Amino acid sequence: MANSVEQPAATEGAGRGSVGEVFRVFAKLGVTSFGGPVAHLGYFRDELVQRRKWISDRQYADLVAIGQFLPGPASSQIGFGMGLYRAGFMGALAAFVAFTLPSAIALVLFAYGASFFTGPIGEGVIAGLKIVAVAIVAQAVWGLGKKLAPDRHRATIAVGAAALTLLWAGVGGQVIAIVLGALAGLLIRRSDVEDDSPALKFPVSRTVGVISLVLFAVILVVAPLLASFNESGNAAVFSSFYRSGALVFGGGHVVLPLLQAGTVDVGWLSNEQFLAGYGAAQAVPGPLFTFAAYLGAVSSAGSGGVIGATVGLIAIFLPGFLLLIGILPFWNSVREHPRAYSLMSGANAAVVGILLAALYDPVFTTAITGAGPFVLALVGFLLLTQWKLAPWMVVVISAIGGIALEYLLF
Repeated sequence: MANSVEQPAATEGAGRGSVGEVFRVFAKLGVTSFGGPVAHLGYFRDELVQRRKWISDRQYADLVAIGQFLPGPASSQIGFGMGLYRAGFMGALAAFVAFTLPSAIALVLFAYGASFFTGPIGEGVIAGLKIVAVAIVAQAVWGLGKKLAPDRHRATIAVGAAALTLLWAGVGGQVIAIVLGALAGLLIRRSDVEDDSPALKFPVSRTVGVISLVLFAVILVVAPLLASFNESGNAAVFSSFYRSGALVFGGGHVVLPLLQAGTVDVGWLSNEQFLAGYGAAQAVPGPLFTFAAYLGAVSSAGSGGVIGATVGLIAIFLPGFLLLIGILPFWNSVREHPRAYSLMSGANAAVVGILLAALYDPVFTTAITGAGPFVLALVGFLLLTQWKLAPWMVVVISAIGGIALEYLLF
């Protein structure tokens, strides 16, 4: 398959690329996407929608909505889906490996005793990375809002979704916001929301989708049975992490209580080890689910080390990917229903609202602790939106700014 990055057809969602192209793009995202799953949506949109024009904003929002509905790591599912759309199943695998490997390697090194991000310089870097996430997410909200909530009806849906998400903390509020947004979208005339962006067509047959869903359920049932024969073996580690990945909605920090219950509470590692690894996970780019690599490496159960990290990574990501593959062929049919345009217009507007809520909490409330951080966030937003600097350059500038603030304040 020819590399189609430069083909105009890609703007219509019809372009296809190579596995190598997908790997290179997501490797870049894997080393620059700081700030957690919400910020990742901003990085993905900037790289895949605006710069490379693989899909339109509306198609991207459709994929984000699917990720919000399914259990598992939302940003990684979106990346997996983009790789699948662009270059088939090998492209999906390439996107996953490239986006995940940098943070996984860093956390395994930390598990082996490397000292990351200590002292004023390290703390300044972490602060700067949190601050740049504010600028990245703000840019995503601004761009998606103009595309997906351009009129008073959809803007009202977006603000309502933001309010519901903030007032009803947790994944439940997000899911209900999307459902209510979709229902509100039915009140909008189709002519007001239809555009020339075709529905995303994924190379997944219904047979493959059904097999994937069945496999998801079978592993969920069988893994604990196999683990019962050796409660401290690799099968037990796989079962624990698979269950965490299968039962958590929204990904990111939401998975932490499940991981803690599945590792610390059963005596596989100490609470101090768990918190140290979590702190390191905040300092690296890529998906927070790679925290499983650290936990698998330091766990007293299973093989530990690199093998344990590999088992943990595969187990925690697998259920979300199986569910995504299972739902995509049916999504293609649903998306073409006459009322789907109105439903998805409301759901997409709700996605903008959820992103707006996340911009406030946890992104803004965590990163902006005073006037200095706020100024640095404004500078980052200016560089992204007006000077059109690449996100990785803004990340570097913000990290340096974070170090400067650390020394100025202390």
